[in-house]
Order: sequence, then structure tokens, then C-alpha cells
Amino acid sequence: MKKSFLFLLAVLLIIIQSCTEKPVSQLTVSTPESVQVSPERLNRIDTMLIKSIKDGWIAGAVGFIARDGKIIYNRAFGESDIETGTPMKTDDIFRIASQTKAITSIGLMMMYEEGKFLLDDPISKYIPEFSNPTVIDKYNPKDTTYTTIPAKREVTIRDLLTHTSGIDYAGIGSPMMTAVYTKGGVKGGFGNDNITIGDDIRALGKLPLVHQPGERFTYGLNVDVIGYLIEILSGKPLDQYFRERIFEPLGMNDTWFYLPEDKKGRLVKVNTENAEHKVASMPQDALNYPLSNGKYFAGGAGLSSTTKDYAIFLQMLLNKGEYNGRRLLARRTVELITSNQIGDLYVGKDKFGLGFEITTKEGQAQLGVTEGSFAWGGYFATTYWADPKERLVCLLFMQQYPMSHGEIQNKFRAMVYQALTD
Repeated sequence: MKKSFLFLLAVLLIIIQSCTEKPVSQLTVSTPESVQVSPERLNRIDTMLIKSIKDGWIAGAVGFIARDGKIIYNRAFGESDIETGTPMKTDDIFRIASQTKAITSIGLMMMYEEGKFLLDDPISKYIPEFSNPTVIDKYNPKDTTYTTIPAKREVTIRDLLTHTSGIDYAGIGSPMMTAVYTKGGVKGGFGNDNITIGDDIRALGKLPLVHQPGERFTYGLNVDVIGYLIEILSGKPLDQYFRERIFEPLGMNDTWFYLPEDKKGRLVKVNTENAEHKVASMPQDALNYPLSNGKYFAGGAGLSSTTKDYAIFLQMLLNKGEYNGRRLLARRTVELITSNQIGDLYVGKDKFGLGFEITTKEGQAQLGVTEGSFAWGGYFATTYWADPKERLVCLLFMQQYPMSHGEIQNKFRAMVYQALTD
């Protein structure tokens, strides 16, 4: 009887301890063994990335893995500039493009907690140009003329966060909508220093949607609209809002729309591919936006950052909204953000939350990334995911477009999980 009581007491103490455990304070360097990861198996990632460089597929890469808040893999390979032969470093700065979307989404959800809006509010409540939306009915590619029909309902903030609004991309979207946006004066993307994001979004609001709101997932300028909404609700430029509310509290000192002078030398150059799908240098004129002193703050694509800075951001979310003693979001809000928000729609085999792709059971079966992980990537071959069940933060940053060898990213995903020993 006494032994049974002591056993039950011990179990109760373990349960109480697990329920009262504090989140990871901040990322710290440790050994793979300390979090049940094999160092020998991690070295297989080195071999794969080095071979990819020797084969001429990429110029260089930075890989980062943390488990339980312990940094166990933070390694740089190859070159940051193939013309000068400059070695890649772990603190080099990359254009993270669409990885900006997650930060913008979190920035908006912080104001959701402050009662500034509801997710199913129509965006026209805050940006009048989106009132009375229409949807393209017929389109003539010869002269880019089109007819429209009324939308069945207004575009909501939830539609924007989940890319189900019917807004497409300018430049890299469908040929039809690229033509429509060009005719309507929408620039989109980043590096448009002659206008502000507000100028672009107000023009976008007057143009038709590619489909009815909520009808399907269409990756587009949705989060750029969110970035402008943040400016309206906060009364501050997006860069200032990010700096005050996210970057400074988390210590993300290397994440910027336009780089300070003392950080410009760490910017990795973007490469391209030749006809043999081997890495080649690219003219940098159109990609120099982080080096200028611009005023266009693209909430969907404009930031540059390091693997460590972005890992801090992801660790905050794994910590249910808190990092280094600073709480940005409540636990329940993080659960909302990382839950399926698109119903029966799919993104490949996965779902989508409020700013993130969410791995499903079917998605887990592809590469082993755990169901419930949240992820996305960037236009220039940067990628990330965070795994709540395995307590993992993983990033692989390269800097290249196009990138025919997407198997590098998939191999990295699979090889993270083959290194776990528990």
C-alpha cells in the first residue's frame, strides 16, 4: 500500500512539474546529445550540402536546427558571392522574401489581441477601396480587356491571412492577373521606392478578384494588404511597427526592410541558373532594394534577415507567444494561428493557418515532418518550419532564383528527422 502511494505521488509530482515548466527563455548553443540528436547523423546534412555545392547546384547555404531551445546545428557552406569567392558565414543576411508574411501576420494578430479588429471584418471597413468587390468573368488575352460580375461577399481579414480572398500576385501570378494588375498600376513585391505600400494597395483594392472570396487558395498580395492594414491601425509605418513591437522585444537585430550601413556588407548575393541548371551569377540591380534607403515596406516580401533572427521568431511561437521574458501573443492566439483556417481546401496535401502552412497527416507521410508543424519559405530559396511535437526549429537559407534543385530542401527536411535518437 505504501509503495503504491509513493508511486502515485511520484507520478503526480511529474505531472505537476510538466504543467508548470516555463517556456524556453532564449536560444542557447548546446550539443546534439543534450537533446537526443545524433551528431554523426547531423554530419550527413553537411555531406549533402557540400555535394550540392560541388555539383554546381548552389553557391552556398546556411543550415540551422534547434531543439528544446538548444542550437545544435548552425553551419555555413560555400560562398556568399561567387564572383569574389567570399565564404558564407552563419550570420550572413538573406533576402527572405515571402518569409516576411509570417512576421506581418503575427504583427496583425498582436493588434487582434488588443481588440482593434475581428478576423471576419470586411477589409473595406479599414481600406474603403475594397468596397463592392467584383470578380473577373470574361478575359480577352489579346487586348487584356475583361468583364466582371459582383462578388458574392466582401473580402475579410481572415481571407487575406489565409490567401483565399481571390487576390493574385503582380508579376509572378497568373498571366491574366499580372496583365490586369499592370494595367491597373499595381507594382507589387518589393523595391518600388517611388511609391509607398499604401499607394499600391489602394490601387489593388479597385481591381477585380480572380475568384469569389473563400472559394479557393490563391497565393497573392494578401499579406501586403495586411501590412498596409497594420499601418492604418497602428498609425505607424510598417518598419517602425515591426521594430518597436517585434524585432526589438525579441532581439531580432538583423531583420530589416532596408539594411543599415553597418550591415550591408553581410548581404548575400542572389544567384541564378544557366541552361544546365547550374548556379550562375545574376545582375544585382533589380535586387539591391535592401541596400537602398527606401519607403516601400512590402508586408508580403520585403524583409531581409539571418537564420538566427528568424529562429528566434519561430521559437517565440513554439513557446506559445513568449521569448526571453517578453510575451508577444497569448497561448490561445498562437493555437488559433497554427490551426486549419481553410476548411476543406488544401495547399498541396497540407492546410493553412493564419500566415503559415500547417502539415497534415498526409503531409507528414511525404518527408516525415510532423503533423501540426507550421512552415513556409521565400522566393530566393529560403525555407523554414517549426515542429511543436518534436520541439524543433529548422531553417535552410540559400539565395538563388530559379532553383531547379528543390530536392536540397526536401533532403534537409528528411535528414533532420533521421538524426533524432529518441
